[in-house]
Amino acid sequence: MDIADCVTRNVVLPDRRYAGLWDSIVTPVEVKSRLLHAALLSGRLRGALPFDVTALHGLALLTGPPGTGKSTLARGLPSKVGEALGGTRVRFVEVNPHGLMSAEHGQSQQRVSRLLTEHIPLLADDRLPTIVLLDEIETMAVARGAASLEANPADVHRATDAVLTALDDLAISAPHIFMVATSNFTDALDSALMSRADVTLHVPLPGQDAIATILTNTLSGFAEQFPGIARLAASPEIKTIAATLEGVDGRAVRKLVTEALAMRIETTLNPGDLTLDDLSAAARALNVTREQGGPNASH
Repeated sequence: MDIADCVTRNVVLPDRRYAGLWDSIVTPVEVKSRLLHAALLSGRLRGALPFDVTALHGLALLTGPPGTGKSTLARGLPSKVGEALGGTRVRFVEVNPHGLMSAEHGQSQQRVSRLLTEHIPLLADDRLPTIVLLDEIETMAVARGAASLEANPADVHRATDAVLTALDDLAISAPHIFMVATSNFTDALDSALMSRADVTLHVPLPGQDAIATILTNTLSGFAEQFPGIARLAASPEIKTIAATLEGVDGRAVRKLVTEALAMRIETTLNPGDLTLDDLSAAARALNVTREQGGPNASH
């Protein structure tokens, strides 16, 4: 895979496709505020003070279970940064790290280095504030002390070293670039990478109140096209259904509405006929799947 193919998004915001992403994630307010403040402060301080004063690398690390909204928060961050800066245009770049890793000796290191120290700075050479999403960063920066015996340990070390070197370089040379790395498996991350994060934020599974909010918001979104669903979004019974979904991630909660629609041919053909009983049945089916060890199973 060519280095350029690893960049899956390169857009300049504002862009209506990204406008609602930030608000769509229901997570503790302090997670959002600290991420936004870290990005804004990074741009302000790194451009004004030397690295030996700030020690800022321009890196936020979002951790937590799959489906909690880490990647979506990162995709929504550029819009919020632009708003906070008075409508400034902000560039957003998203990287798929999986395409960087190679079985060929030394190739992973070279690709990682070229992407982070050459290709991304070139994309951002207009000096616009730039947010870069490195999704599933453990793919690029494996804990060197726990490298898989199936991999070439030397190549694992080199690839991780390339990430660390690039972060050190960009911290000084590109103060307008702020990286957001996500990880579902922090135990797999190299400690030197984690120490470079200016802020590490845990994005948790939603509690009952958050689940109820996600369900209500999702139903309200469906109601824009299928008005009959609006009555469900306003029902106090949503909290009862939410109470049965403790431990389910936000992505699965959103998909619950579609799962409920698919349970009957009537609602498949006319989504406006969805009922609370349909939602409850879908919730029970999801819990059965969890008990059997499927997605969202308890650990």
